[in-house]
Amino acid sequence: MSDTVETIRTVRQIRQYAPDPVPDDVAKQLLRVARWTGSSRNSQPWHFIVVTDREQLRRLGQLRPPIAWLAGAPLGIAIVLDGTSATGEAYDEGRVTERILVAAHALGYGGGVAWFGDEKQQAGAKRILGIPAERTARSIVMIGRATTRTDPRPNPRPGGRKPLSELVSYDRWGRSRS
Repeated sequence: MSDTVETIRTVRQIRQYAPDPVPDDVAKQLLRVARWTGSSRNSQPWHFIVVTDREQLRRLGQLRPPIAWLAGAPLGIAIVLDGTSATGEAYDEGRVTERILVAAHALGYGGGVAWFGDEKQQAGAKRILGIPAERTARSIVMIGRATTRTDPRPNPRPGGRKPLSELVSYDRWGRSRS
């Protein structure tokens, strides 16, 4: 059990990848995990687009400067949602994204999530990927072998984590454990 918890705890956002392709069997395992992820009301509101074309990844990365790193990843899994329930689908998108990241890490790969941006930028991503206008497409999960955990973006945020004492209350807001 502790190995599983450690695997989950050590998942990190990766933005720099080796150029080696991700084997098809690894991609299929990740897609199986995505398929079996729980969703609100078991609606399974998603469709996944596996993107390996470097030109498409480059174009997606040009939607906004903070996601230019997409062009260096060997594989992306775009998450496309039905577009019928904004709140439920946002929840489901988060669940499936995290499952893909954890599964990639467990398989020895790094993963990173990129948000396409505002509505105009999301529309651009939909054009690049041929996604129908009525669908929702906000993000893509990138997969590959990590070359570093360094954040290549301009103005990266500092790493580390706040102590639990700043994040956790017991029974009521602000109450520490007695």
